[in-house]
Amino acid sequence: MIEPDRIITASTLSPREEALERALRPNQLDEYVGQEKIREQLQIFIAAARQRQEALDHVLLFGPPGLGKTTLAHIIAREMGVNLRHTSGPVLERAGDLAALLTNLQPNDVLFIDEIHRLSPVVEEILYPAMEDYQLDIMIGEGPAARSVKIDLPPFTLIGATTRAGMLTNPLRDRFGIVSRLEFYAADELTRIVARSARLLEVTTADDGAMEIARRSRGTPRIANRLLRRVRDFAQIKADGIIDRQVADAALRMLDVDAIGLDVLDRKLLLAVMEKFDGGPVGVDNLASAISEERDTIEEVLEPYLIQQGFLQRTPRGRVATAATYQHFNLVPAAHPRQLSLFDHDLPADATATDESSIQPTPDRQE
Repeated sequence: MIEPDRIITASTLSPREEALERALRPNQLDEYVGQEKIREQLQIFIAAARQRQEALDHVLLFGPPGLGKTTLAHIIAREMGVNLRHTSGPVLERAGDLAALLTNLQPNDVLFIDEIHRLSPVVEEILYPAMEDYQLDIMIGEGPAARSVKIDLPPFTLIGATTRAGMLTNPLRDRFGIVSRLEFYAADELTRIVARSARLLEVTTADDGAMEIARRSRGTPRIANRLLRRVRDFAQIKADGIIDRQVADAALRMLDVDAIGLDVLDRKLLLAVMEKFDGGPVGVDNLASAISEERDTIEEVLEPYLIQQGFLQRTPRGRVATAATYQHFNLVPAAHPRQLSLFDHDLPADATATDESSIQPTPDRQE
C-alpha cells in the first residue's frame, strides 16, 4: 500500500489538503494555467452552449492524478453559471443513489463523477438513457408485477473524470461528446502555478525558488502546491520566510525529493529493476512483490511519470530500465549475453566453422 506521507504523490488528499487545494484553485478558464488546447476548446464549447441556452455536452476528462480534472469541472460549472454536484464512482453503489442525484438537478446543472471507471454495471445502465435522452428508466416492484417507469430529467451536463480511461466500457465512453486527455505540465507552466499559489499563501518567493519547486514537481500542479507548502514551512523556520533557489533546494533535499522529482519510492522501484532483475524485463507483479507495493500503486502512481521521463519502458515482456536510469544512478547496465541462433547471420566467420582437429576418427568395429 502506498505510504500515506509520501509528499510527491498526487493520488490521495486528506480533508485538510482538499480544503487547501480548493483555496488555491483558479475560478475561471482565463486563470487556468496549462492544458492550452483543452482550455481553448472549452472556451468555445461553453460560449456556444451559453449562446444557445443549452446544457454543455457531456465531458470526459482523463489523465494521471493531480493534473486538474476536478478544477476544470468546477470551472466549467462556474463559466456556465450553473450548480455542480460532486460525487464519485465508488459512492454510487445502487441505482437509487444515482437516481436521487439526477432528479435533484436543475436545468443545465453539472453532475461531476470522479473515478467514473469504478461505477457498478447496474448504475452505469441507469446512466445511459439519462445521458442520451434525459430520461430516468427505473423498475418499480419485483417479479411479474415489476414495471418500468420513465421519469423526465432536466437537461444536464455529466462530467466524468478518470485516471484509467481504458477501464471505461465502450457504451459509456461513446456517450461523451467532449473527450479530453490532460497531459503533464511543463516546468515553466508549473513555475507560474507555484508563483500564483505563493501569492495566495502570502509567502515571498523568488523566481528561481518557484522554478526549483516546479522542476521537482513531476509535471503535476497538485504536487507543486504540496511541495510549496512544505518549503514555506522550511523557509519560515530556517530562512526568514523567503523562498529562493537555495532554500527550496535545501528543503526538498530534506524531504528526499531529488533534482528531477524522484523520491524514495521511485528510486526503490528503479533500483529493483536494475539490481534485482538485471534491468528487466520484469513483470509488474514480480516488481510489486520486490518493493512491497501494490500493483495499482505502480501502474497508477509511479509508472506514468517514470515512463514519461524516459526512466522506464513498458514492453510486452515487462518493465525495462533505460540507459537514462543507469546514468541517473551512476550504474553500469547489466550485460545481457546474446543467445546464439542458427539463423544469426552476424556471427564471425569462424564461429560456425568446424574445427577439424577436434574430429576424432570413429574406431573400427571389432568383429
